[in-house]
Amino acid sequence: MRATQIFADPKLEDVDLRVLVVANLYPHPGAPAFGTFVYDEVEALRALGVGVDVFFVNGKESKTNYLRAYRPFWQQLRARPYRLLHAHYALSGIVAAAQRRLPLVVTFHGSEVKIGFTAILSRLLARRASAVIVTSRWVQRALNWPRATVIPPGINLDMFRPVPQAEARQALGLSLSRRYVLFAGQMRPDKRVPVIRQAVNLLQDEGIDVELLIVSGRPHRQVPLYMNAADVLVLVSDYEGSPMVIKEAMACNLPIVSGDLGDARMVIGDTVGCYLCDRSVEDTAAKLKSALAFGRRTNGRERMAAYSLANSAARVQAVYRGLLEKKS
Repeated sequence: MRATQIFADPKLEDVDLRVLVVANLYPHPGAPAFGTFVYDEVEALRALGVGVDVFFVNGKESKTNYLRAYRPFWQQLRARPYRLLHAHYALSGIVAAAQRRLPLVVTFHGSEVKIGFTAILSRLLARRASAVIVTSRWVQRALNWPRATVIPPGINLDMFRPVPQAEARQALGLSLSRRYVLFAGQMRPDKRVPVIRQAVNLLQDEGIDVELLIVSGRPHRQVPLYMNAADVLVLVSDYEGSPMVIKEAMACNLPIVSGDLGDARMVIGDTVGCYLCDRSVEDTAAKLKSALAFGRRTNGRERMAAYSLANSAARVQAVYRGLLEKKS
């Protein structure tokens, strides 16, 4: 695949607010579930009348693609009349920061501000950016940037909605009687999937008829079906900013077991049937056992109106407008 790719908005030049999003996570051929939260935000901004092109850098294929990105990046800036840039993640932000003419918004999503060399890059980039967006207070604190605007990524409440569990299981060919623990996400070391496996094994050793469902790399539109088929979602990562799967599970009224990660505590709140764990094998297993014993759906969706795509995009648009008003 090419080092970079443009996902163009055909209506961009017909509107006043024209933005070039620079991202290293975006759905593309061969990876339809890659960076769906960036795609959703772009589509929600377009629905609000913002013209958005996406400049995708395929950093996962090769880190050298960031170096290869500079020439097509400058060509794209000359090709269309943008008024500002919006980068997602530090490495994409370094590409976007190569120019100084247009205001630059950078969104930091999570672990990139805490671990590895991207933590240093993130701090440097925050000082270069015209405005900084973070996905949670945890990211704001880890970045040490109090002026950052906290905007959790929104979720598609039309896609993530409750459907009868039996209907979802029949569609997926799953047992109607067995209980299922769901992990949905990328299979990376920081997601700590072995801990989840061991916790489920402990429950099985107790004689509980439970199975771990791992959903990774599937098209995003399939994930709601698994959430409605499962009995509980589990997340015990090392780091998270504003974990999308927590909000998506809440929108489906699915019980949750999660570490105290990012904004998970705030999103879950006092929702009955959802549990925070210390992310050890033993406590994860204990909380999973409690969630399975709960044995029904939650009312988590009632808390999710504030996390809609439209609300999130409107707040991002307000950041754009504020920058352009300062510049004028």
